[in-house]
Amino acid sequence: MAPMVVALILGWWLVAVSRAQQLPRPSLSLHPSQGVSLGDTVTLCCHLPQPAAWVELYQDGQLRSRKEMDQEQDVAEFSLAGIKKEDSGTYQCRYQGLEPAGTSQKSDPVELVVTDHSYPPPSISLSPKEHVEMGSNITIQCWNKKYGATFLLHKDGHSAPIQHQEPDDWGTATFTLFGVTPADSGTYRCSYRIGGCCLRFSPLGDNVTLEVIPRPAIPGDSGGPSRNLVAAVVGRWVAAIVFIIILTVSVLLVAQRRQMQRDERPGGEGVKWL
Repeated sequence: MAPMVVALILGWWLVAVSRAQQLPRPSLSLHPSQGVSLGDTVTLCCHLPQPAAWVELYQDGQLRSRKEMDQEQDVAEFSLAGIKKEDSGTYQCRYQGLEPAGTSQKSDPVELVVTDHSYPPPSISLSPKEHVEMGSNITIQCWNKKYGATFLLHKDGHSAPIQHQEPDDWGTATFTLFGVTPADSGTYRCSYRIGGCCLRFSPLGDNVTLEVIPRPAIPGDSGGPSRNLVAAVVGRWVAAIVFIIILTVSVLLVAQRRQMQRDERPGGEGVKWL
C-alpha cells in the first residue's frame, strides 16, 4: 500500500511540475523604477502572458500580496503607498493559469531601492584634474566616514550605477577609470548603501565633471592606416595616368619622326608622269 501512495504522490508532483514548466513566466516592472524616496507611492505591475485566476506578489521570497483576476486582464497592479524602509527589497510575481491550468514559475526579480534623505550625501573628488588627455587614468574618491557601507558610482545618462566599491578603514571608496576615452566624459556622482535590513541608499552627492581631450596628431603622422591606404591607391592611379600620357606622347613623336624621314627622301614628293 505504501509504495502505491508514494507512486501516486510522485506522479501528482511530476504532473504539477510539468504544468508549471509549460506556463510562460510573467514579468514584473516598477513605476517609478528610480528615485523612490520614503513616503512615495510605487506600483508593481505583473505582466501576464495569458489569462490567470490569481496573481501573487513576493518580497524577498515571502508572499506579500495576492490578487484575484478577470480573464480579460493581462496586468496585475500592486500599489505600495507611503513607502517605508521595510518596503525596499527584491520582488517577484507568479500566477495561476486557466488554460492550461497550473502555477507558473516566478518572474525575474526586480529591486525596489529606496532613497533615505535623512542621511547626508557623500563627498566626492576627482584626480588628477577634470580635463585630461585620452588614455589617462582617472581616480574618483567618495567618502562618508560615519554611514558609508558600499559606495556606488553614478554617471549621468546611465540608469544604473557603473561601479560599486567597499570603503577602506577611513570610509573612502576609490574608483579608477583606466585609459579613458571621450566616451568617459561626463558628470559623476556617488551614493552609498545604508547598513541594515533593507535596500536603502543615501541621496546622490555633489558632482564632478570629466572632460577627455583627444590627443593632438603627431607631426608627420598621415592619419593612420586608412589614410595611408587611400594615399597609396591615389598615388598608383596618378602614376598610371602619367605613364599613359608619356606613352601616348612617345608614340606620336615616333610617328611624326618617321613621317618626316619619308618626306626628306629623294622623290619623297612622289613621281610625276608626263
